[in-house]
This record gives sequence, C-alpha cells and structure tokens, in this order.
Amino acid sequence: MDTIKIILADDHTLIRSGLKALLSFSPEFEVVGEAEDGLTAIRQVEEKRPDILILDLSMPNMSGIDCIKEIRSRGLVCSILVLTMYDDEEYIKEVMRAGADGYLLKKSADSELIEAIHKIYEGKKYLNESISQTLIDSLLRSAPLKSDMTDPYILLSIREREVLRYLAKGFTNSEIAEILSLSPKTIDTYRSRIMNKLNIKKKSELVNYAIEHHLFNI
Repeated sequence: MDTIKIILADDHTLIRSGLKALLSFSPEFEVVGEAEDGLTAIRQVEEKRPDILILDLSMPNMSGIDCIKEIRSRGLVCSILVLTMYDDEEYIKEVMRAGADGYLLKKSADSELIEAIHKIYEGKKYLNESISQTLIDSLLRSAPLKSDMTDPYILLSIREREVLRYLAKGFTNSEIAEILSLSPKTIDTYRSRIMNKLNIKKKSELVNYAIEHHLFNI
C-alpha cells in the first residue's frame, strides 16, 4: 500500500495535533510537515512534495485562498483539501475556483476527513454533504442561463451534457458507464469530445465550468 504524504497547515496548534492524532490511526497516512501560516505552507509543499495539503483558510501572513493560488501558479503538484469553519457559498466557490480539490467543514472532520483524503488522492473533487446542498440551493436560486450561441455548451449533445455533469461531480469513467449503461470506452470518447468542444485541458477546469455555468441543477 502506498503511503499518502500529508502536510497540515493551520495556525492553531491544537487543530494540527488533533488532525495528526486522527490520521495516526491508519498506517497509510504520513504527516510529513506542519505549517502555522500560508508562507510556511508553501515552503513546506516545495520542500516535502506531499500528496495532499490540508489547509485552513484563515491564517497569518497569507490567506488560504492566496496560498492555493500561489501553489498553483508555481506548478507545485499536490492535492489541496481546505478544512475550515466557513460554509458561506461565496467562500466555497472562490476556493474551488482558486484550485482547491476539496472543501470540508471542521465540524465534519472526525467523520469525513478520511473519505475526503481518499477522494482527492484519487483525483476527484470532494465537498461534504452540507456544502453540496449549499451550492445546489444557491444554483437553484440563480437566474437560468440565457441561450447564448457563443457559449460552447450549446454545441454539446444531450448525452454529452449528462456526462459532463457526472464528470464535474467527480465520477470516474467506469462509474458513469455503469450509471448510464454504457461502456467505459464510450464514456472516454464522450469525455474527449466534451473537452475538445469546451476547449478544456484539465479535469479541474470541468468543475469550474460547471459551477460558473450553473450546470449542477440542470
């Protein structure tokens, strides 16, 4: 079993200690570094090259969001799980657009942290249930999309739009194939077409596109 290397970034020592204790119950996790502010978190990521950074939003010297943006701009490869007390929908959207891979409330950490780590380690996005409902409610309150022929989404077929929504929610090709009663190879073909039509190169951009264009409630 591969060891998942993790860095903990939170300005509260007790929070870091609690997370470290929680992760210590499983030999698959190794905490390779800790940081109490954003600048230290970036240095730790550069030096330790972790698989996952667990990051608080509110820290000295550099905010969590700015920390995410800086890590992405430097091309540092690691999955980022934001662990915070803030459940405001605008925070959630801004954090995910900045390049985070997951968003988890601290009050849910004891029950959902391990699942969240596994999801983003596998390359999926993670939002805990209450946050997902917050976003869905927000999207349902939003004004419907206007038909704009300049939007490449118009070029997608009904099936391609369906596959896009599942991809954006973090489903794998095999999982989508099972849901839609298609072969994984067919889903892979749809995925290639979708990314070409939308001029999207990375999977993370699919999630941003889906959020920005209110596709989760369609």
